[in-house]
Amino acid sequence: MSPAALLSRSNCFMLNAFNTWRKFNFVTATTTTTTCNINTSSYNNNNSNNKRFSIRHRENPVKNSYRSFKSMDAPSDVFRGVTDRFNGVTVDGKQETTIDHTEFREKLQKSLDFWTSQKKRAIWFRVYKDQADWVPILAESGFDFHHARTGVVIMYRWLPKDETPNLPHYAHTLLGVGGLVINDQNEILVVSDRNALINNIWKLPGGYVEPNENLIDAAVREVEEETGIRTTFTSMVCLRHSHSGNFGCSDIYIVMGLKPQNLDLTRCNREIERVRWMPLDEYFVHPQVLEGNRHVARTYLDNRKRGLDFTCANMLHNVLKKEYQLYYVDTADSQPKN
Repeated sequence: MSPAALLSRSNCFMLNAFNTWRKFNFVTATTTTTTCNINTSSYNNNNSNNKRFSIRHRENPVKNSYRSFKSMDAPSDVFRGVTDRFNGVTVDGKQETTIDHTEFREKLQKSLDFWTSQKKRAIWFRVYKDQADWVPILAESGFDFHHARTGVVIMYRWLPKDETPNLPHYAHTLLGVGGLVINDQNEILVVSDRNALINNIWKLPGGYVEPNENLIDAAVREVEEETGIRTTFTSMVCLRHSHSGNFGCSDIYIVMGLKPQNLDLTRCNREIERVRWMPLDEYFVHPQVLEGNRHVARTYLDNRKRGLDFTCANMLHNVLKKEYQLYYVDTADSQPKN
């Protein structure tokens, strides 16, 4: 029995259909169906037919049971915040009334004294753009920057004196996907980027994965946005891991094998300079195709000849009640089961 199969049998169960997770309405979140011009298709399984589905977006973040935040009991002159399972406190600026600098500084000091007496550990402040004047006061009080996103910065302070901080780093790896699309005429879909590092190089269509987007959905979306080709998933092909990328982050690039549903090309003028169906014989010797990309295509074709699929199953963890996708080599003894 493969490790993937062992994992799925012992700790999780398979949903009845791929992408069933898109139809769930959790207690703390709702979903709405969005009509868009990308006709995303469901994951392909050797034992089931392809099915179409609508893309469903969550309106609010899902607060799963494993996150376990709760409001903190505190005096009225102390920031309330919420506590977490690590005995930390998070103060969200949106939940606080507007106060001037002097009041904020006084309330912050009383809060720190209270949290210290309660043996709290990490103190987190979510500071929004219209509260930017809080930042220097927090910095003066020993807070440091943890991460920032558009419109909000998260600052923290570690309170224990007898314990070294073990806080996780913020996201440090960028995630991208490429679509390896081969049609029935043994032609591969290739593009040349307008802003490529090397001019005129032919590459696979692809791009960054959006927040809360599955890998397969991202590959299907990027291929259609850049080339106009609608696709369905066949197999994961390979993964490339590198460092010192954009913003100093590491980088993971995953290639998905996709089957085209149409052949007419529609180039994205903003990002793509050229797009074409290139015969595989030409692709494997073309001077403007990098050897790494040739290797990816050869690997995909070889796996298909041998009947190997690196497929995807939609899973729900029995304990965490958290949906996820499990990628595994599809063999007779590795099918995830309840």
